[in-house]
Amino acid sequence: MKRLLLLPLMAIMVMVHAQDKLVVNADLGTTTINKHIYGHFAEHLGACIYGGFYVGENNTKIPNKDGVRLDIIEALKKLKVPNLRWPGGCFADTYHWKDGIGPKASRPSMLNIWWGNVTENNSFGTHEFLNMCQQIGAEPYLSGNVGSGTVAELDEWVKYVNHPAGSSPMPLLREKNGHKEPWNVKFWGVGNEAWGCGGHMQAEYYANIYRQYTTFMSGTKDARLFRIASGASDGDYHWTEVLMRDIPRNLVDGLALHHYSIIDWSKKGSAKDFTEEQYFKIMKSATQMEELVTRHSTIMDKYDPKKQVALVVDEWGGWYEVEPGSNPSFLFQQNTMRDAMIAGVTLNIFNNHADRVRMANLAQTINVLQSVILTNEEKMILTPTYHVMEMYNVHQDATLLPIDLKSGDYQFGNEKLQAVSASASKDKNGKIHISLVNIDPAKQHEVSVDIRGVNASSATGRILVSPKIQDHNSFQDPNKIAPKEFKGFQQQGNSLKVTLPAGSVVVIEI
Repeated sequence: MKRLLLLPLMAIMVMVHAQDKLVVNADLGTTTINKHIYGHFAEHLGACIYGGFYVGENNTKIPNKDGVRLDIIEALKKLKVPNLRWPGGCFADTYHWKDGIGPKASRPSMLNIWWGNVTENNSFGTHEFLNMCQQIGAEPYLSGNVGSGTVAELDEWVKYVNHPAGSSPMPLLREKNGHKEPWNVKFWGVGNEAWGCGGHMQAEYYANIYRQYTTFMSGTKDARLFRIASGASDGDYHWTEVLMRDIPRNLVDGLALHHYSIIDWSKKGSAKDFTEEQYFKIMKSATQMEELVTRHSTIMDKYDPKKQVALVVDEWGGWYEVEPGSNPSFLFQQNTMRDAMIAGVTLNIFNNHADRVRMANLAQTINVLQSVILTNEEKMILTPTYHVMEMYNVHQDATLLPIDLKSGDYQFGNEKLQAVSASASKDKNGKIHISLVNIDPAKQHEVSVDIRGVNASSATGRILVSPKIQDHNSFQDPNKIAPKEFKGFQQQGNSLKVTLPAGSVVVIEI
């Protein structure tokens, strides 16, 4: 009899899932979540610029202003895009900015050697980009050409966009081209991926090159430069060590880091037709961001204990095979609920490391890699990633709230990942926002939330979820996935019992 009774009891014990617990310390926040963590990236790659942002001034089929799509402008304004990185990427280190100014009929063409050997006519250049940023309300982040450019070329670009009217030859040239007042661009990348497509340099060599370039980049009283060094790829901690050791603090404001969520560089897998094994591997790669940010920050702390230099993760996102039938060099891929999981988890990591991570850029904005927008002629769709970033923009410039999270596991085979991810903040109006992600594609998770230090009067929520992790928006069904009101919680004073559906992203407002 004991054996017969014991077996059902053991089965019940296995089936019962221990409740996840989240403590939010609402009265202990001191660090601001910099809005620039929610930045984006626009490279001259595939249909990101031409056919994405820019359709040309003479396009009568698609509403535009100076050739830039109006529907995209409105979508990015709603997203509250704080900054936009341009023109690359690998493209930046072959881009010569003077080819993209002046009358368009006289601008020389160029060959985009990195992305398909397509010929570009330079009709979208400095003026078009900076004026577009003003329309969006985003600060521009310009990537300077260090790989094939010169110190003088970058110095002149800084003067062209930032120096006062009439002060020197470059502002005079800007006036001649129709823009009298400076744009006062703050963010400047000094090269891109110097360890790879930016020159295949060694860390020690690039550190010296960086010192040389930044010496001649001159700011103004209205535009103090925020100079960002080309940082490490993934776990190249030696690169970070050398740059922090060899570059004086007065010459650097940010150190970049690039990390893509990927299965295998030689076999990336489909963007929308993937197995749970492939999903698990991508999520394992995405959650590695926690280790990368922590370890690079530790090295930076050794040389910069006051955290004056920001860690700038200016390329991140999921990378898969291109969509069947598309140009392999254009990196066009669909965007599913898997990408919503990547976005939610990654942004939670950035939020929780806001003392050091003060800027980041999702790769890329339109039609390339983990896009927030896809276009097809006059059609435009918003991706699950777009919706996550829109839900999360409540964290921008809010005060990070320390949390203590104990999560159950998402298990596949013999491997495990933490199923629930979270971050929390308090905005200037005193509202608390808690973002929660359940990456488990098959099981819901019950989360007990304890909010300490305030009296919570009421709570509302929004959720992004779909029946399958492979689900996505298409041009035939553009609104299949969109945020909805979330009612899957019970509130009792400062405590919440939250039921997170499988594969979901939730933001709760207290």
